[in-house]
Amino acid sequence: MALQQIFGWGTLRLALAGLIAAHGWHRALTGGVVPFGQWLEHNGWPMGLLIAIAITAVEIIGTLFLALNRYVTLICLVYVGIYATGIAILHAKIGWFVVGPGRNGAEFSVLLILVLLSVAVHHWPVRR
Repeated sequence: MALQQIFGWGTLRLALAGLIAAHGWHRALTGGVVPFGQWLEHNGWPMGLLIAIAITAVEIIGTLFLALNRYVTLICLVYVGIYATGIAILHAKIGWFVVGPGRNGAEFSVLLILVLLSVAVHHWPVRR
């Protein structure tokens, strides 16, 4: 395998791990888990706090596996499910743009999903 292919995919995988871990760690360290769970429950999701805890844990623990190049396809597909759900229940209703002409829209989540799917396909079949 060529150096640029290893460096490119490895860099992309590590960047994903860092971005997603920062999301989970920020929520965990700033007291955002409970409000996230309350928001979910307010919007009709049963056991919102449990879901918020699970998503936060997956964003923290799953990124360790991603960084270590283990179970990459599986982890990426789990994140795709989480972020696609986020688009469906929140971001798509707000609009497309995250900043600029809009705020909190779907564009970043769509980009994450496309990159996650690319990394998942690259690592198929599931590798330990």
